[in-house]
Amino acid sequence: MHRHGYQGRKLHRQTDQREALIKGLADALIIHGRIETTLPKAKEIQPYVEKLITKAKIGDLHNRRQIINSVQTISAAHKLVDEIAPKLKSRQSGYLRIEKSSNRRGDNAPMAVISFVDDISDNPKEPVLATNDVKEAA
Repeated sequence: MHRHGYQGRKLHRQTDQREALIKGLADALIIHGRIETTLPKAKEIQPYVEKLITKAKIGDLHNRRQIINSVQTISAAHKLVDEIAPKLKSRQSGYLRIEKSSNRRGDNAPMAVISFVDDISDNPKEPVLATNDVKEAA
């Protein structure tokens, strides 16, 4: 079995669950400006959201509809096109930053904070925990 042609991480999920996870994380990142999640999830959503930002910078109806289809809520899509993309017009690429943080207490998973490079969020110092990553530490 060869690995040629396979892209992306499976994240121990089926295809539809993985797509829903990525949409949800992208939605949370757009709404809150920065989130804390596991390192593989952060590495997986970075190119996904950067492609959405590139479409949002164009901002026509077709690209807006593609963005609405790519995130969970319409309000996040409108915020991306109307508020975030105009602030990133001067930047060609590299809209997001991944910073490694400590390991998670329950299962020692490597954690990371993913945020916009230009700190467009309202509270840039407080990362929001992604709801999919909260685990009970027994």
